[in-house]
Amino acid sequence: MNQVVFNFILFTLSILLSSKTKAQQNYSGNSILSCKNNDDTGPSPAFLYTCNGLNRSCLAFLTFKSNPPYNSVATISNLTSSNPNELARINRATLVTVFPPGIEVIVPVNCSCLTKDYYQAETKYMLGLNPTYFIIANDTFQGLSTCDSLMRANPYGELDLHKGIELNVPLRCACPTYHQKTNGTKYLLTYSVTWGDNISNIATRFNVTVGNLIDANGFSTETQLLFPFTTVLIPLASEPVNLTTIVANDPPPPPTPPPPTSLGCSFKKCKSNRKVLLIALTTSVLVLCVLFVLFMFLFLLRKRSVRFVKRGTQFNNKRELFSEEIREEIAIIEHLSKVYSFEEIKEATENFSPKNIIKGSLFRGVFDNGKEVLAVKRMRRDASTEINLLKRINHFNLIKLQGYCENNDCIYLVYEYIENGSLREWLSKNRSIEHQSWEKRIQIALDIANGLQYLHNFTEPCYVHKDISSGNVLLNKDLRAKIANFARAEESKRMIPSGCPTSHAVGSVGYLAPEYLKEGVVSTKMDIYAFGVVLLELITGKDSITLQDGRQVMLYEIIENIVGKENEEEKVSLFIDPCLTENCRKACALQLVKLSLACLIQEPESRPNIEEVVSSLLKIQANDMQQRISPIINKSVSLER
Repeated sequence: MNQVVFNFILFTLSILLSSKTKAQQNYSGNSILSCKNNDDTGPSPAFLYTCNGLNRSCLAFLTFKSNPPYNSVATISNLTSSNPNELARINRATLVTVFPPGIEVIVPVNCSCLTKDYYQAETKYMLGLNPTYFIIANDTFQGLSTCDSLMRANPYGELDLHKGIELNVPLRCACPTYHQKTNGTKYLLTYSVTWGDNISNIATRFNVTVGNLIDANGFSTETQLLFPFTTVLIPLASEPVNLTTIVANDPPPPPTPPPPTSLGCSFKKCKSNRKVLLIALTTSVLVLCVLFVLFMFLFLLRKRSVRFVKRGTQFNNKRELFSEEIREEIAIIEHLSKVYSFEEIKEATENFSPKNIIKGSLFRGVFDNGKEVLAVKRMRRDASTEINLLKRINHFNLIKLQGYCENNDCIYLVYEYIENGSLREWLSKNRSIEHQSWEKRIQIALDIANGLQYLHNFTEPCYVHKDISSGNVLLNKDLRAKIANFARAEESKRMIPSGCPTSHAVGSVGYLAPEYLKEGVVSTKMDIYAFGVVLLELITGKDSITLQDGRQVMLYEIIENIVGKENEEEKVSLFIDPCLTENCRKACALQLVKLSLACLIQEPESRPNIEEVVSSLLKIQANDMQQRISPIINKSVSLER
């Protein structure tokens, strides 16, 4: 019996000693960027945090930056499967709070050893368009999960992911070890590293010692390099409180009254006290006034946020992210358009000199004694609809109307001057180094999508452009895209056949949606279709209609026969613009091609809406950036070593 007790004591001591020797987790470094790690020889920090704590489950905390559509108590708690009441409490918010973008929200989670090796907090995620494990881990969940752990937690291969699949998402969390418990640590917070973070400023921010932070994460030195998309464990002696997300729920408390003064005093002392009291009272009144104004502002802001959330639940999927009230307020902001005289127009264009022709009836004009270069478009028809629309447009990615002129039967519209002409012209020009950049191509696509998102959702009424094409997208000196030519724009309320026969359909050949050609149906989905064609042009450098075996075919018809087949990535790479081959990222190209084909689905209801297109492009852009910075990060690490 004594031997059994002795063995039990030895066993217990061995557990405690082993816990003490494993007093920290190992920092993952940039190993998470490869998505090809394994843990055959033991737990790897590229997956999750090791189960080496004193308890197999505990309350833990995560940091998550507010970023639409995950910018409220409801959406963040749903994304992370966190208790919304606790999330609201810890952030001093309410259940209907909508956080400003970029605010760091603290998320309480139940952390458990669900496997023998790793801690994790469990949640689920429904896939949108064109997802990858890397983007889900690092973009959607901000590094709180990892590519390797996602691949292990789900039965789908990287190329099997598609919209509508529900994924298991293990979130990075941990419980304090025996050693940390004895040193006063009660909770561990998983902090998502961002650009510019280092060990010293993280320790200062969370009021922990650098030594404890180094021990908790297995850092080699205080100056060890930290990488974005990674996480750091913060050992905390008490529950964290997020001071950056305070929301005005109740009036601020009045300032503490000054302590009562003695009734008996000398004349000089009383006079001095009266001066002090007068100053104190004046200051208090001013402070109360400022606090009252601040409180009223926050109260109204909160009331507006509540209306925003309540109204959001009444919208369909297409409009759920937008408040009707906000959209109307933006839409009524009209910039003043100058009314030019015909003499000013003639002087600026040198009487419409052929040397000033940009294209067709579009002229270059020099105004204000040579100080301003603008574009002048001559039209021989009523342009009131276009002018009224352009007066209400206020977006970087939509061409800006500076003014107009009426003379006899002609209307002259004066626009901002765009230096690089149309996207079609740019793709066809002699190729420079700028043409070789995937980064530029993705940004152009995102610019067009952002412009359409504004047109579809933030004008009142909402509009369909109806003539999106590479010829109607202009590029400024920085190769930023602006949508132009709103002559055919129409309200998007017409979602039914217009009775317009096919022969009367107007628009650019190769970009017209099938439902418009067949039945004259006008909706925002026809802009989505045209965008899909433009996106293919950006990828391939080819026209929307191209030659194959001596006959004209739609560009997308060639591409769609490749995607989904064997070696699709290799086959798609054969159609990539040749000037991009030296900088070719085949996976990125395939994602863009799949997005374009989703926009080109024959049934309009099956196409993504513009919000989904923008979201997909942002994810592709983030993935592309990751591929570009990985070699730089690896090089910097090598130099550091």
